[in-house]
Amino acid sequence: MKTLRDPQQLLSDGLTAIRTQFQVPAGFPPQALAAAEAAATRAPGEHVDHTDRPFVTLDPATSTDLDQAFAIETADADLLLHYAIADVAWFVSDGDAIDIEAWQRGTTSYLPDGKASLYPPALGEKAASLLPDGPRPAVVFTVRVATDGTVKLDQAERALIRSRAKLAYDTVQPEELPAGFADLAARIAAAELRRGAARVDPPEQEVERGPDGKFALTQRPQLKSERSNAAMSLACNLAIADALLAAKTGLFRVMAAPDARAIARLRHTARAFGLDWPDAAPLEQYEKRLDPANPRHAAFMLAIRRAGTGASYETYREGVIPWHAAMAATYAHGTAPLRRLADRYVVRAALAVANGQPVPLAVTEAFAKLPEVMARADARDNQIARAVIDLAEAAILSGREGEAFEAVVTDVGESGARIQLCAAPVVARTTAHNVQPGDRIRVRLLGADTEKRALQFERLS
Repeated sequence: MKTLRDPQQLLSDGLTAIRTQFQVPAGFPPQALAAAEAAATRAPGEHVDHTDRPFVTLDPATSTDLDQAFAIETADADLLLHYAIADVAWFVSDGDAIDIEAWQRGTTSYLPDGKASLYPPALGEKAASLLPDGPRPAVVFTVRVATDGTVKLDQAERALIRSRAKLAYDTVQPEELPAGFADLAARIAAAELRRGAARVDPPEQEVERGPDGKFALTQRPQLKSERSNAAMSLACNLAIADALLAAKTGLFRVMAAPDARAIARLRHTARAFGLDWPDAAPLEQYEKRLDPANPRHAAFMLAIRRAGTGASYETYREGVIPWHAAMAATYAHGTAPLRRLADRYVVRAALAVANGQPVPLAVTEAFAKLPEVMARADARDNQIARAVIDLAEAAILSGREGEAFEAVVTDVGESGARIQLCAAPVVARTTAHNVQPGDRIRVRLLGADTEKRALQFERLS
């Protein structure tokens, strides 16, 4: 759960219960740990030497599982992004103990008090991670970024790299970044705008205790360095997707746009927050006006993120163009192999395609199975994320039983009315009858149970 932090460990008991309920692994089986320790000693043998290239990483300060490093150079008017991705497949063999455990997990699961990693620490946080403490094997994708932000995969190769610095989002200085970093991010952003992409990056929420002893949620908008860093990953993933699609192979990330019911619910949510969303403005146009530094806008951005039908994975099918509505493009996940199982296979496929080689049979067979495996992992992570949100909402309203709140009905179903509180980013249900979506009502908080992660409201008027 990357969008909620709990640095004071105020939710520790509730988070422990969530870990138990969803069987979040606390460690790795002995055979996987032993295999990882052995694999960590494997010396690179198919990698060209790029240790002279000035790669750096840019991540949260505390991160140790570093998937990506980058270097940038100019080529006439174009920019060449050399994007190094952790070569997980160099350490993990198909069917070994590490691989079997990774297929069980699917992803790294995040909670505010820590994570359950996809790979054992000997690999995920040491040998395979692109840390600046020595040479590391990587797959380097060279992505050509034109002045208009269009991207093309020029080259992919296994290479030995040496990161010059582990830069952090909140402390990085412009002079520490490669020349062209800001220009590249601006080109990608301009291309997104032209495509009509609708990516929303809500702020990170943090649980804290106020002077009155009550819990509260504060919001930290995404830093410029984070947005620029995400642009590089986006550029690489788009270039990989195009290359795989042209080769008639691959595994793609797809997502439908929010349906009419979700849009209607969002309009009621905007009303709850007092936002002026013109009737004639489509969501993808209106969301570009949102300022994450504005608390009401930030809360609405969170609502948008939760409103979609969710993304999924789809293998290549003849005659079908895989589409990701939020990206407004064909898109693939290939830049986070330490955190997503599917990325390891996408990287292997892209490496083969870029070098005119057939995609390994093991990769093609994995593509057929991965949509179901990743869907299961995504569903688990979404359930965990929802449970964490429910816990945080119950925590911030605990002790306020009996208080009245303004709310707007966003949806009505058999189990009652779904409401959005006007003064807090809290969504709940109430048994209110004879209401319609869009109605403004007053409700009283009857209970806020952190143990059950449940809120109970009754309608007042």
